[in-house]
Amino acid sequence: MKCRYCLSCDSKVVDSRPTEDGAAIRRRRECINCGKRFTTYEKIEEISIMVVKKDGRREPFDSAKILAGVRKACEKRPISSSQQEKLVEDVVREVFNSLDQEVTSVEIGELVMKGLKVLDEVAYVRFASVYRQFKDINTFMEELKLMLNDK
Repeated sequence: MKCRYCLSCDSKVVDSRPTEDGAAIRRRRECINCGKRFTTYEKIEEISIMVVKKDGRREPFDSAKILAGVRKACEKRPISSSQQEKLVEDVVREVFNSLDQEVTSVEIGELVMKGLKVLDEVAYVRFASVYRQFKDINTFMEELKLMLNDK
């Protein structure tokens, strides 16, 4: 880290502590060359991931949209908010661990459905009916039959 006063690259950390929100670490440094102190902040580099929609549009990844969809599917079901948030965290972790710059909305939807299937079958069917855009009752029944066969 370069000293802001003499531009020397030699400094030592005097004090280190997290910021109030915990998103960064504040470090007090002392320049070995001139002895002056300065503050630096260290934070995790955010990777910008774009979501490719079914119609080809691209938009920034937003976990709040996933949570909104999960909450809607889990409405009036015995699924706690912490379980819903854990499911979203798992999906977000999977997306970021892929290390891809772009992810399709189809991939995200499949990850959510996989998690909901384990969590609650009714919530899974609700999410699938919107996500897969069931055209009629026959398409809906086919999905239910697939679900029953998996058991």
